[in-house]
Amino acid sequence: MGTATAAEMLVLVGDEPERIHSKAAFAKLCGACPVPASSGKTSRHRLNRGRHRQANAALHRVVVVRMRTHQPSLDYVWRRTAEGKSKREIIRCLKRFVAREVFGYLCRPSKTVCPAQNAA
Repeated sequence: MGTATAAEMLVLVGDEPERIHSKAAFAKLCGACPVPASSGKTSRHRLNRGRHRQANAALHRVVVVRMRTHQPSLDYVWRRTAEGKSKREIIRCLKRFVAREVFGYLCRPSKTVCPAQNAA
């Protein structure tokens, strides 16, 4: 992840920290949460286009680069293509995965110090 992309994620976390309480909430804020878009016999999902558009664009850049160079992502794309998934669906899944990964790095629970330990 480049510096501009990381900066977008930091801006997202800094703007609304009270809204980020889980991986799912972070993905929703990034616009990377799945929304059911089924009709008739087809069962599929699409990305939520709301919320922080710059963070969504940053995730998209990361996914596109990973789909070209990152071997585990290339294997994933190959496997999902063999299952019959479209490129859009694969990108949606990868965006959600990257959002989870970024959440793990940026939103780690901090170690809280008990006030009683400070007094001692």
